[in-house]
Amino acid sequence: MKVPPIQILSLFPMVNSAIAPNFKTYDWQTYSCAYYQSGDSNSAATPLLLIHPIGVGLSARFWDRFCRNWVEGGNDRPIFAPDLLGCGKSAMPHATYLPEDWASQLAFFIKEVIGQPVIVVVQGALLPVALELVHYHPEQVKGLVFSGPPAWPLMIEDTADWLQRIRWNLFDSPLGWGFYVYACQEGFLRQFSIDQLFARAEDVDREWLDTLREGCQSFESRHAVYAFLSGFWRRDYRKIMAAIAQPVLVLMGDEASSISREGDQETPDQRLAAYETALSQVQLESMPGRNVLPYESTVAFVTFVRSFIANYQI
Repeated sequence: MKVPPIQILSLFPMVNSAIAPNFKTYDWQTYSCAYYQSGDSNSAATPLLLIHPIGVGLSARFWDRFCRNWVEGGNDRPIFAPDLLGCGKSAMPHATYLPEDWASQLAFFIKEVIGQPVIVVVQGALLPVALELVHYHPEQVKGLVFSGPPAWPLMIEDTADWLQRIRWNLFDSPLGWGFYVYACQEGFLRQFSIDQLFARAEDVDREWLDTLREGCQSFESRHAVYAFLSGFWRRDYRKIMAAIAQPVLVLMGDEASSISREGDQETPDQRLAAYETALSQVQLESMPGRNVLPYESTVAFVTFVRSFIANYQI
C-alpha cells in the first residue's frame, strides 16, 4: 500500500443523525481507525465481525439497521462494526488499497480489540477481504457469512496488474475527482441505489440516503472507492475458498444482479451453485432482495444468520 501525501476536502455540511452509534478508536500502524459495538460486551458468545462494502458514502454505518434488529430481537451476542481504512471515521490515506491491507487491519482488530475469534459477516464484493483474512489468520475465524457475494466470473479470473494501474491512474486524477463530486450528489446516490442495489425503489429511504451523504463528508474517502473500482480485489480465489475449513453461509437475493459485464448473464441460482461447488462446508440460502440484503431485507437476514450460528453451534 503506497501512501502519497494527503489533501483534505470537505464540500458538504454535516448530516445530523439521531441514530448515530457511539464510535471508538484504536491505532493500527500509524493510523487511527474507528469502530462501533452493539450487543452485550460481557457475553461469552462468539462475536460477529461485520465487513462493510466499499462505495460512495459507504462505511460501517451500512450495518446500523442490522445491528438494531439484532439487539432488539433479544440476542446479546457482541457485534463489532469497524470502519475500514479510508472509510467512515477511520484515517483516509491517499493509497492504493488492497484486500490484504484491509485484512491485515481486521486481523489486528480481532487480536487487539476484540480479543477472541469471530464469525465474519461480509457484504458483497468485499468478500476478498474476508478470504484474505481467513487464509492468513484461520485461527481468528470460526465461521463466515457471505452476503450477496460477487458474480462467480469475478472471483475466478486474475485482472492484469497493468490494467488495474491504468484504471487507478484515471480515477486518481481530476477526471476521477469530478466523477466523485458528481457521485456524492443525492440524485445520483438515489438513482444508483434504485438501478443497482435495491430490489424495490421504495426501500431507498431517507435513512439510507442520509447515511450515504454523511459518508461523503470527506472527499478523502474517494481513494478507497478508486481502489475498489480499479479492480485491485479481482483475483482467482478458488484455491483459498477450497481450503476454508470453517462453516460458511451464503445468502443470495432472489433478484441478485451484477454491475460487471462479466456477471450480468448469471442467475442467482447459478451463482449459488458455483459457490456451493467451491466451498467444502457451506449452507446456501435464497432470500427476498437484490444486492444489499442486510439493509433491504433485515429481518430475514438476521433470521438466517441466527439459524446458521445455531446449526453449527459457533
